[in-house]
Amino acid sequence: MFRSFRRIGALGVSAVAAGAFCAVPASAADGFEFTVYAKEVPGDQSGDETGPPPKLGDSFAFADDLFKTKGGDRIGRDGVACTVVRAGDPSDVLCVGTFEFDGGPGGQVTGQTLLTVDPGQDAVSAFDIAVTGGTGDFKDARGTIRSTPDGDYARLDFQIGK
Repeated sequence: MFRSFRRIGALGVSAVAAGAFCAVPASAADGFEFTVYAKEVPGDQSGDETGPPPKLGDSFAFADDLFKTKGGDRIGRDGVACTVVRAGDPSDVLCVGTFEFDGGPGGQVTGQTLLTVDPGQDAVSAFDIAVTGGTGDFKDARGTIRSTPDGDYARLDFQIGK
């Protein structure tokens, strides 16, 4: 699988400046705005990242740990699955993921995005993830997550309404 597809996983829906996980709701009805940092958890890297281009239906999955700050306290985790839905140059990849937070606020946030990928590029630009729902303190969540590459991390800026 191309390196750029793995890199999207590492940065994407994730799963990407310093920011703290501090939900700042104006009121409980208004929602949450906060920033976290995602860093990919090592997984099965046995795939050939320099092989033939991905084909329609090819998929990959990855997981990240979520932190208040880069290298700071772990405050959650995520899991993301991506599938190639348009092969070629460029390609489109549909990714669906769940972010789980360990408290203060706690619960899960689900999201998805359609990414256009140029297989010849290693760098991934910032992109938006649609918030499709949630549990716990994030019940009935809607909004966006902006993922921005930030070194070995992805900066995730959550803007969640209810």
